[in-house]
Amino acid sequence: MATTVNKQKIVTVLFSKVKKASSQEQQELPVMEQVIYSICREGSSKEQADAVYQKLTEQFFDWNELRVSSVREIEECFHGMTRPVDRAARVIGFLQELFETTYSFELEFLHKKGLKQATKHLSRYQISNDYLGAWVTQRALGGHAIPIDTPTMRVSKRLGLVEKTLEQVAEIRNTLEHLIPKSKGVEFTDLISTVGTEYCHDKQPDCSGCPLSKECQFALENSKPAAKKSASAKSKSK
Repeated sequence: MATTVNKQKIVTVLFSKVKKASSQEQQELPVMEQVIYSICREGSSKEQADAVYQKLTEQFFDWNELRVSSVREIEECFHGMTRPVDRAARVIGFLQELFETTYSFELEFLHKKGLKQATKHLSRYQISNDYLGAWVTQRALGGHAIPIDTPTMRVSKRLGLVEKTLEQVAEIRNTLEHLIPKSKGVEFTDLISTVGTEYCHDKQPDCSGCPLSKECQFALENSKPAAKKSASAKSKSK
């Protein structure tokens, strides 16, 4: 496991060498819309999430039309993403529950509740999960939270930023939140997502093309056998 000093070095390299997936910053969205966006963003790239969110806002007249639409209609917007049916059902489920409890489609009142009460309120929605709560906390409520989806978890473990044995999302998030300052939280989330999308795939990761390969435990461990094999082949050829 990497030491604290090594972890900080890895984070520094991440910020300096990994280019953002898009030079265009994500526009600031109201709290309610960040909830919808988080459903698009979890486990996907920024470009994918932006494209889907744009479809949801352009192909439907308003949030109410989205609420009363069928899962199949909304699922089409998530084409090409993992779990499109689940994502579509979560969007409808959230909008329906929000409308039934507030008779509106806004959550700006959460700003007045204070961060702790606001995050607690978000967790009460049936479609809520740890990623959604952390995303909205980070992007809309001004709190320090690192959203953990599968790519973020995979990259963090392979880099050695968190223990490989950690499985609980809350523990992984807590570890990263102690390592990454609040002021860098948004950038870290975007950059590590870029690494997971472009290089650190679950299967057949592109370690040779990854700008973090020299600091990555996973890349270094997996390059050793190849190096030994190459050295052995050279020895036999002499």
